Amino acid sequence: MNPLRVFTKHPTTVNETYTEHLCSAWSFGFRMLGASVACILHGIFPFLFVTTGSSTIRALYERMVTHRARIKPDTPVNSIG
Repeated sequence: MNPLRVFTKHPTTVNETYTEHLCSAWSFGFRMLGASVACILHGIFPFLFVTTGSSTIRALYERMVTHRARIKPDTPVNSIG
């Protein structure tokens, strides 16, 4: 078995190359990181970032669902996430 397969197995199941998956995962991660900082600050200062956390979750969920719709029908979707 190709040792590099561990890096491409999951991206293939979501119809992405390793690089596409890396960029997508980092994009999600940085958005979540920013939203988490906003939520922490919102806890201290309730008047700041009132909808940032919930709107970020909705946007990322919508993006993930839209991406699933683009995946080929014969591609397994149970491992997306």
